[in-house]
Amino acid sequence: MAKLSVTSPLMILWSVFFFFHLATTPATCSNNKTDLQALLAFKNAINGGLSSWNATLHYCNWKGILCSRRHQSRVVSINLRSQGLVGSISPHIGNLSFLRTIILQNNSFHGQIPEEIGRLRRLQKIEFSNNSFSGEIPRNLSQCRNLYYLNMIDNDLTGIIIPEIGSLIKLKALGLSINNLSDNYFNGVLPASLSNASLLEELYMHSNNFTGQILKDFSRLSSLRFVDLSSNHLEGDISFISSMINCTSLEALLLSKNLLSGSLPDSISNLSTQLSFLAIDYSQLHGTIPSGIGNLIGLNRLSIANNYLEGPIPSLIALATVLTC
Repeated sequence: MAKLSVTSPLMILWSVFFFFHLATTPATCSNNKTDLQALLAFKNAINGGLSSWNATLHYCNWKGILCSRRHQSRVVSINLRSQGLVGSISPHIGNLSFLRTIILQNNSFHGQIPEEIGRLRRLQKIEFSNNSFSGEIPRNLSQCRNLYYLNMIDNDLTGIIIPEIGSLIKLKALGLSINNLSDNYFNGVLPASLSNASLLEELYMHSNNFTGQILKDFSRLSSLRFVDLSSNHLEGDISFISSMINCTSLEALLLSKNLLSGSLPDSISNLSTQLSFLAIDYSQLHGTIPSGIGNLIGLNRLSIANNYLEGPIPSLIALATVLTC
């Protein structure tokens, strides 16, 4: 009995500690100092906000954080969409080596996107749209070989579309619209290496400062469904459109408000029958509208206004097509 009475206080203290530990640490999460320190550095680079990121909860339970079930305590997702956050991204983001998704859409992040993001080899999705990021697109982003979704629409990015982006062979969606990107004077607006991203389905580049020529050969980008290069200063012959015949899933091709010239090639009639929206208005096209354009049976909106086109409107254009000319 005496022995029990001596050890009881220690047993009580251990029980209290064990109970508290269970209450604050989920059974599926252990501690990982690298990920914890990276998240704290991320928080410190933000001006206020993220008050829920504190020691009262294990970081796997912090708002917007998802940890792996297989690799306990390793952060695989950060989702902080529309949280009113103001600040920059800490370079320590590169230490979250298990990160697969980062969504910061619709906040007020600014400054450059740190080069360290290229260390995230497991990264699959980057959603940075509607912020104020500046500077150039990090060149070593090409190291994120598993990236399939990259959206940086509506920021203040400058510089060129890096040729290294062609190394992202799993890329399916690329959004760089509404920035201050300019030309790649060596390879045109779209680097030739982009054709290596043969899985690319969505390409959004509208409202930048491009003044060069469009990539002339789209034949290897056969998975394209949506292309928007409108509202730039693109120039060159419209004949490049012939190289899109292999894009058999193409649904929308928007080239409005550029300086494209030449005449519409007859091969336009061989574009995807799934094409529903074709816009080449406010350019410098001349000649006639090819009669074969009526073969595009899925076309329900054709916008070719404010060009130098002449001649009759082909009778085979479906009555359901909204024609702006």
